[in-house]
Amino acid sequence: MPRAERKDVNGVLLLDKSLGLTSQQAVARVKRLFSARKAGHTGTLDPMADGLLPIGLGEATKFSQFLLDADKGYLATLRLGATTTTGDAEGEILEQRPVQVSDTEIRAVLQRFVGAQNQTPPMHSALKVAGKPLYAYARAGLTIERQSRPIIIKIIQIIDFKENNLRIRVQCSKGTYIRVLAEDIGAALGCGAHLIALSRESAGGFTLAQAVSCDTLESLSMPERMDRLLPVDAFASSLERIELGSDEARRIINGLEVGQPVVMTGLYRLYGVQEGFLGVGEVEGSTLRARRLTSQLQQKDESENCLSNPAVNG
Repeated sequence: MPRAERKDVNGVLLLDKSLGLTSQQAVARVKRLFSARKAGHTGTLDPMADGLLPIGLGEATKFSQFLLDADKGYLATLRLGATTTTGDAEGEILEQRPVQVSDTEIRAVLQRFVGAQNQTPPMHSALKVAGKPLYAYARAGLTIERQSRPIIIKIIQIIDFKENNLRIRVQCSKGTYIRVLAEDIGAALGCGAHLIALSRESAGGFTLAQAVSCDTLESLSMPERMDRLLPVDAFASSLERIELGSDEARRIINGLEVGQPVVMTGLYRLYGVQEGFLGVGEVEGSTLRARRLTSQLQQKDESENCLSNPAVNG
């Protein structure tokens, strides 16, 4: 069967990633289902984790950083009483200890992890050093020195504690490794712990309830799949919106500045009256400049400039 011709597909898909799939495998499957030329995810989910994996298609990939920087929400299950080589259920048992903690003690320990702190990324992670993911070094038996990074744990809620399995709900900043948090909680409780299940429930303003699985996408027609896409500006939806007039939009598209004396300094979503979503701009002082524009607008503008330039047309 011939391979479907790739085409320009632009938008955001909220995928409910299943267990066992790597994030890249999930992206590849989505690309195939949409016959899309370009796609990328907004934050790795390990194969042992499931849940929300927002995927950008086409032009939306240019704005994925805004979701990478957003807070995430997880439902995690920790097995108390044992530590492993990887910090999760895929590793070998390192040490086992008796579990003698009450709900009250667990709640007290969890609250100690709420707030700003530093966390060292685990060796078994996709974080790259010298172009290679840390897990590649770990599989080769090498340990690489890692710098700790600032994170914020905003909320930790205990869901239940049964038969040494502790289920918690976590709201945290970007760059937080729940596997490391599980190990640290186990150490603080004095019995050790590792992560045995993880589901991402939210990312930025998106929730798992909005997501669709690959299996469901497979069952849909192409028009139905396209209906599941959010617009290109969805990744930047947390930014305030600026509406530009025709002249202002043209200046922004051409890389020129626009005066914005009333607007506060920061990043904004930019929209033109005729063009719709232009991209993301930044206001500094009283000046607005483009930070990231959609390619179609730039190509369209270059085409119009060429057609109206007699020197180019010969």
